[in-house]
Amino acid sequence: MEYISLPKPYVDVVAECQAHMGEQVTFSGTVHRVRSFPEFSFIVVRTDRALVQCLFQGEEIGGIRREDVRDAMVVKVTGRVHEEVRAENGFEVELSAVEILGKPYDKLPVPLGKKYMGLSLDVDLPLRPITLRHPVKRAIFRVQSAIANGFSEYMISQGFVHMTSPKIVSAGAEGGADLFKVDYFGTRAYLAQSPQFYKQYMCGIMGRVFEVGSVYRAERHNSSRHLNEYIGLDFEMAYIDSMFDVMAMETGMLKYVMEYVKKNCAPELELLKANVPEIGESIPSVTFHEAKQIMLEKFGHKSKNRFDLDPKEEKMMCEYAKEEFGSEFIFITFFPSEKRPFYAKDDENDPKLACSFDLLFRGLEITTGGQRVHDYQEQMDKLNRRGMDASLFESFTIMHKYGMPPHGGLGLGLERLTMQLLGLSNIREASNFPRDMQRLEP
Repeated sequence: MEYISLPKPYVDVVAECQAHMGEQVTFSGTVHRVRSFPEFSFIVVRTDRALVQCLFQGEEIGGIRREDVRDAMVVKVTGRVHEEVRAENGFEVELSAVEILGKPYDKLPVPLGKKYMGLSLDVDLPLRPITLRHPVKRAIFRVQSAIANGFSEYMISQGFVHMTSPKIVSAGAEGGADLFKVDYFGTRAYLAQSPQFYKQYMCGIMGRVFEVGSVYRAERHNSSRHLNEYIGLDFEMAYIDSMFDVMAMETGMLKYVMEYVKKNCAPELELLKANVPEIGESIPSVTFHEAKQIMLEKFGHKSKNRFDLDPKEEKMMCEYAKEEFGSEFIFITFFPSEKRPFYAKDDENDPKLACSFDLLFRGLEITTGGQRVHDYQEQMDKLNRRGMDASLFESFTIMHKYGMPPHGGLGLGLERLTMQLLGLSNIREASNFPRDMQRLEP
């Protein structure tokens, strides 16, 4: 019989080396690039977060020939750390032992050893298991992970409970035709286009809930801002006074997330040359109709879309927010009810408007949210006004029937936030293995 003890503590290789200057260290990684000279070679080892320059002197070390060490070889190395200001992180490891843990069987299909690979998406995306090894690509998803972690940490600090929702459902929360059909043991089912119904159920149970999970949209678009599968950061909260409580929660969350990213991803932000916005105590907000008037007066733009903002208009409003308020974020509120979901609460002062909002960031909508209908009769009446068969939504309206508190929430696209934060040109760059109309692999 064997007993399995607790795991060894995680070791940050760079921090370990910096803490043992002049001493011997051992770590594992993958050969990122080799620069050979007559008497020695610089072996740059890619660890899980950083590049470490190692010095291989002589023709061999412990039976490992210098000329045999090549890109993509997985190694375990031992050596003495000494300062070297010209090396990344300000130190170098002079090797005394090399162990080969794994070796490549073919030449790398892309130049991982270069500072920038310069690949088009058509070349990059099919080779993601390899191209994501590059420090720049990898840094994107370090930052994205921090966004999700910061979001979760803030939600928990505010009394939210982490929930999960089914991704195979009997009906779509948003309606429409953008649903992926699934054969579910002979019954038609769909991939979830939102966790909306389940968030509402659970906030009636827990009070405050959040989820980080996949969302599926069968929309036939091929743009730089859309994916057919993305990660949603969602939350729902009960006992609110209005949608402005939801907006305030998002403001606090984003402020926390930006600070969290700066604190935990400093090397990645520097590598990516990313500018993290400062968020004060508030984010400016204008109504939908005010936004249309602002665009007419400031930009001479007369909008043709009576129900929404198009991409050009989102950029205009962000330009306005930057100039007028010094903010890279702006809320747009009270959208026309007609084009907002059936569960969105209508404004009591003007039922043609919904208590619904979008949040724009650097020219792109990243969030949709608002207050939901919580009264049973109000929800049934709205379904009937829209000509929707209420019997198809009995599993949803059961929560209203037996009492629900005033509540609201939002959904935020993780890839969109990552793209805008890092200044990426295409949302596929912010998805490690993107799914679009042409892509099911890798």
